Amino acid sequence: MECRVIGMWGGFPKKNGPCSGYLITHEGFSLLIDCGSGVLTELQNYIDLNDINHVLLTHYHYDHFSDIGTYLFSRLVNTQLGRATEELSVYGPADEGMQKQVETVGYSRFTSFNEKSQFQIGPFICTFMKNIHPVETFSIKIVCGGKSIVITSDTSFTEDLVSFAADSDLLITECSLYEGMDGAGSGHMTSEHAGILAYQSKAKRVLLTHLPHFGDLNDLIVSAKKQGNENIELAAVGMLIEL
Repeated sequence: MECRVIGMWGGFPKKNGPCSGYLITHEGFSLLIDCGSGVLTELQNYIDLNDINHVLLTHYHYDHFSDIGTYLFSRLVNTQLGRATEELSVYGPADEGMQKQVETVGYSRFTSFNEKSQFQIGPFICTFMKNIHPVETFSIKIVCGGKSIVITSDTSFTEDLVSFAADSDLLITECSLYEGMDGAGSGHMTSEHAGILAYQSKAKRVLLTHLPHFGDLNDLIVSAKKQGNENIELAAVGMLIEL
């Protein structure tokens, strides 16, 4: 199983730096987690859009889903041109507006999930945990071939996250704020909380993502590592993690 970071900025993209998007692949099967601003352009540096038939959205804030609209149109046009042969399956929290947006466009379908769902998507088994965030948002665990990837998406720190991410081979944890800041109201984690999660979950490798557009990002690493897990690094556009 491999994970390619397509984008990792919080809120809005930077120049050549998309918002949240992670490409998970195994033996030729691909699953895209989140499709935020700028993801669709960067994604094409690594894979043909027609080779991804499954997109899973953690929630409906623009920096996590805004490019899905253009992906739907891509599938419509490329199917009509004979370049795509499968419909685009979009998974996300139950929402009538999103379901209508997806299913109004030809060759796409929508499937909702909640914290009790378990999906088999190709070789991947996907399970979910509900987060603390202003809109309904979910952490995702992806298991394949005895390896696991946990993506927290946007959330405040909770003890439930520790058990959900326990012993993960790769933990991609949001890190929107610096140590000493208060993320409770906005539903985000500080670098200290991300480090605590990394340490208490005993994650084998950790990426800090959903990065802030201010401050010295190296301070995030220093703060997170202070909590006890040394296997922490910043996510970067194009980074490939092989498990």
